[in-house]
Amino acid sequence: MITDVNAPNKPIKKKKFYQQLYVQVVFAIIIGVTLGYFWPETGKTMQPLGDGFIKLVKMIIAPVIFLTVSTGIAGMNDLKKVGRVAAKAFGYFIFFSTLALIVGLVVSHFIQPGAGLNIDPATLDASKISKYVQAAEENSLVNFVFNIIPDTLFSPMTGDVILQVLLVAILFGIALALTAEKSQPVIDFLNVLQVPVFKIVELLMKTAPIGAFGAMAFTIGAYGIDSLLYLGKLVGTFYLTSLGFVIIILGTVAYLNGFNIFKFLRYIKDEIFLVLGTSSSEPALPGLMDKLTKAGCDKGVVGLVVPTGYSFNLDGTNIYMTLAALFIAQACNIHLEFDHLMVLLLVAILSSKGAAGVTGAGFITLAATLTVVPEIPVAGMTLILGVDKFMSECRALVNVIGNGVACVVVSNWENHLDKEQLKKTIG
Repeated sequence: MITDVNAPNKPIKKKKFYQQLYVQVVFAIIIGVTLGYFWPETGKTMQPLGDGFIKLVKMIIAPVIFLTVSTGIAGMNDLKKVGRVAAKAFGYFIFFSTLALIVGLVVSHFIQPGAGLNIDPATLDASKISKYVQAAEENSLVNFVFNIIPDTLFSPMTGDVILQVLLVAILFGIALALTAEKSQPVIDFLNVLQVPVFKIVELLMKTAPIGAFGAMAFTIGAYGIDSLLYLGKLVGTFYLTSLGFVIIILGTVAYLNGFNIFKFLRYIKDEIFLVLGTSSSEPALPGLMDKLTKAGCDKGVVGLVVPTGYSFNLDGTNIYMTLAALFIAQACNIHLEFDHLMVLLLVAILSSKGAAGVTGAGFITLAATLTVVPEIPVAGMTLILGVDKFMSECRALVNVIGNGVACVVVSNWENHLDKEQLKKTIG
C-alpha cells in the first residue's frame, strides 16, 4: 500500500496514467513541437503561454525559499550546524562545478566538435551578442556582492534575486533560533503558513503542460528544428557529455551515499520534464525542495543547499562553458596550447561564480570568460547563438539534477538523512 509520507497511515489514491504531471507535460511538448514545426508563425504566438507560466512560478519562489529556510534554521538546536552545512555545501559546489568545467574541456579537446568549420573571425558579426558581452562586463565582483544585499528587509519578497531572499531568510531564521522562546508564535505561524503556500505551488503546477506547450511551440517556431542540424555535432556532444556526467559522476556520488541515481531521476521526473518543457530550472525549484524534504532530507539542509546551489552549483552550465569555448576556437582554427587551456579553466572557475544568480547565466558567463581570454574571439559566440536555446534545456536539466544530488549528499554528510524514508520514497 502506498502511503503519504506526511501522514503514514493515510493511503494515497494512485493517479491514473494521464493524470501524472510528467505525462501531461510530455504530451504538451510533443504538441508544441508539432505546432512549431508545421505552423511556425502560429507557434511563435504561443510564447506568452510559456513566459506566463514561468512568471507564475517566479511569483511563489521567494515565499517558498523564505519559509523553508527560516523555519528550517529556527528548528536547528545547534546554530553551528548552519555554518557547518554551508561550509560542506560550498565545498561540494566548488569541487563538482570545477570538475564539470574540466569534463567539458577534456571532451571538447578530444572530440573536436568545431574542427572543419574553418570560420574566419573577421567575418563574424559581433553585434548579435553585444548585449551578452555588456552584461558580462557589468557583472563585476563588487556588483555581484552588492546585488546580494537587498534595499530593505522585505524587498526580496517582491523581487526575483534568489540570493537576496536566501540572505534575508538565513538572518531571520538565525534571529528566530536565538529568540526561540519569545518567537515561538512567529515560528508556529510560519510553519502553518507553509501549508497554503505549498498548496499554491501544487495548483500552479497543474498549469505546467500549458506552459510547456507554449514554450516549445515558440522555440521550434522561432528557431526551427533545422537549426539543430547546424552545429549538430556541438549540440550532440554537449548532450552526451551531460548524460555521462549525470550517470557516471553523479551516479558514483549517489552510490557512495547510499542511493541509486536512476531511481532518484525517476523520483524527480515531474521536475525534469518541467525543465525540459520550459527550458528553465526555476519552475522546478519549489517542487524539488518539497520532494527532497519528503524523501528524508533535513528541512534546514534543503533550505540552505538547494537555493544556494541554484546560484553556485551549475554543473550543466560549466560543462557548456568550456565545451563551447573550445568549439569556437576549433571552428576558427585557433590552436590553444596547454597554458592557454589552463588560463581558460581558471578564468571559467571565477566567472562561473561571479555570474551566479544572473538571468541567462550560461551565455553571459561564456562571454565573461572569453573577454578575459584573448586567444578566443568573443565574436565567435555568434556561431552558437542559434542553437543556444536548445542547449539551455540541457544546462538547466543537469543543474537541477546536480543540486538535487548535492542536497541528499550534504544531508547524509550531516547525518540528517532519513535513509529509511529515502529508500521508501525513491525505491
